[in-house]
Amino acid sequence: MGGGLPEPGPAERIYLSGEQISLGVRLACQIRPRCDVEVSVLDREPVSTWRATCNSGRSFSGFSSGLPEDVKKPYGVAIDLGTTHISLSVYDLATGQWFAGRHGPNPQGSYGSDVMTRLCAAHESHQTAHILKRLVVDAIGEALMDVAAREGIGLEQVVKTTVVGNTAMLALLSGRNSHLLLQPSNWMSPIDCLLENPGELAADWGINPGSIVEILPPLYGFVGSDLLAGILAVRILESEPGALLIDFGTNSEIALWDGECLWVTSAAGGPAFEGCGISCGIPAEPGAIYRLRAQESEGDSDLKSNISGLALGFRTIDHEKPRGLCGSGIVDLIACLLRSGKLTGIGRFSNEVSGGTLDVLNGNHGPIRLTKRDVDIFQRAKAAISAAVRVLLSMTHMRATELKRIYIAGAFGRFLDRENSIEIGLLPELSDNAIELCGNSALRGCEELLMSRHSAQVLADIKAHARLINLAQSEQFEAFFLEGLYLGKWKEVNEDLH
Repeated sequence: MGGGLPEPGPAERIYLSGEQISLGVRLACQIRPRCDVEVSVLDREPVSTWRATCNSGRSFSGFSSGLPEDVKKPYGVAIDLGTTHISLSVYDLATGQWFAGRHGPNPQGSYGSDVMTRLCAAHESHQTAHILKRLVVDAIGEALMDVAAREGIGLEQVVKTTVVGNTAMLALLSGRNSHLLLQPSNWMSPIDCLLENPGELAADWGINPGSIVEILPPLYGFVGSDLLAGILAVRILESEPGALLIDFGTNSEIALWDGECLWVTSAAGGPAFEGCGISCGIPAEPGAIYRLRAQESEGDSDLKSNISGLALGFRTIDHEKPRGLCGSGIVDLIACLLRSGKLTGIGRFSNEVSGGTLDVLNGNHGPIRLTKRDVDIFQRAKAAISAAVRVLLSMTHMRATELKRIYIAGAFGRFLDRENSIEIGLLPELSDNAIELCGNSALRGCEELLMSRHSAQVLADIKAHARLINLAQSEQFEAFFLEGLYLGKWKEVNEDLH
């Protein structure tokens, strides 16, 4: 490009080398010519790994004061830093209106799908710890750049950012004290894993240098600020006693409200609920089978299959060709096989399934198969969740039948079939309308905290009611876990908790 252009901004200095800038290379999405210029297109825009999310329909009261006077249209960003995915929402701070959203993979996955693997890698090598930090910092920067490029705003207009996440992700982001999470003696204590100078991220992301960058601290051990945000989002403290929140993920976090105390814990169910670690599993993204049912009639399924005489109908995300099953699709498949007798309650295939492998259908990249090992992995993930819930129930001297409401959060919960979840024993048996699918409650709560002038007070109130349970110290957990391995309704396998 020729002259008549403003000087390169922070975003361009991040993504372009000094040599490129000296040669006149610029990012077209970041400049506004002052006069006619000659433009040569060097590289077309690559396909983005960031998916735009739909308008949440949420709005808040705008900020009438406290905003930089030199920014005409200020924006704020809420970020949910998850183990598998990163999600963010952009709001117009002046009006309180939702502006844009993005959802994409956490690139730290190349160092392990679960938090413990990443924590061990960071502990063993300072260089690896630095790489893990840079991966997530750069990923968030790329997501913000994607918003700027596609939605037509300047990153200097971003003046406030609020971040929530599980404790491990926050520790790896800050590069501080992640090793403490490898020691069980620290799991009942708060972990100081916040950046000493959060404002340094403003420079990394190319946003306004005067931006407020809030990284909300975790509660204890492996119970992060993402659960606190989710608790705020579903208003669990305003619910009647017997309200349960399960935020499914690689590190699932659970909260039970008994009317006086908020009992919280985390269960390492692994990445199975997000479609990882299972041969036929993929994250909840285009091409993932998210719904599966026994096909008694033609129906309106995207595709159909036949497993040893069992007709199945499928639906995929965005109606794209199937590439695998996400967590909710795996739940549906196991429930269908269980009902048909092709899978037993202890997780074994019937004799008509040979070789310990079941061909589900031909996918976009070859056969999609469910193996005995896949069933084992899912049984363990399911057992960890059901055992954690039962431990919390025992702390409150409640029976599962006394639960009044269950809030299901996380990407896994977005498409979850309630009936099938009950059928395989993932959830206790409640009426359909008592189980609420909340989607990404952590991001919703983070949005509220972004737009609130009293976020510290709100979080302090939640923390005041919280009581942490360390499952590693629970004498009941192992017995509950072993019972939870069984595929069947809770009432069929569980005795009263008293």
